[in-house]
Amino acid sequence: MTPEEQDLIMDLAVGLGDGPKRTLDEVLAHFGESDGGALALRLLRDAMERQDADDVEMAFIVKAAAGAPAEEFLEPLTELFPAEWHREHEDIVSTLGKLRSPKTVPTLVLATHWVPEHLDWDENRALAVKAIWALGGIPGAEARGGLEGLRDADNEIIRENAVKQLAHRGKL
Repeated sequence: MTPEEQDLIMDLAVGLGDGPKRTLDEVLAHFGESDGGALALRLLRDAMERQDADDVEMAFIVKAAAGAPAEEFLEPLTELFPAEWHREHEDIVSTLGKLRSPKTVPTLVLATHWVPEHLDWDENRALAVKAIWALGGIPGAEARGGLEGLRDADNEIIRENAVKQLAHRGKL
């Protein structure tokens, strides 16, 4: 993606006190697409192929602007999550959490244990907490098992959030 195309997409993002400077239709027309979700998925797959962290962010901006359903993104996002070369780990966990799908459990459990280098500073373990809350919303034994495996975690934040989610599920 060219810097000009990145600027075009960034104009979809809402800044502090500002609305978007562009419409989704303008961005779609530029890229020759009629569906925002399809464009976001195309941009995401392209960014993954090239390992371009900035373009992954652009794909998320288009996805949000289009209100694209998360289901279409399950496979590429579970593939993308463990890669160190991007910075969208928290957005991936949030998107997967919205799916409430047992297929996301392995990725969400990984997010409770692994800290990407760019989040190493976060003592509050926001990525892990988001993943735990996402697991809490997924029905079934696999998600419950993932949470139960965190009850005895060394990290107090992880342990407390897992216990809260298990209690919320009524499984303590």
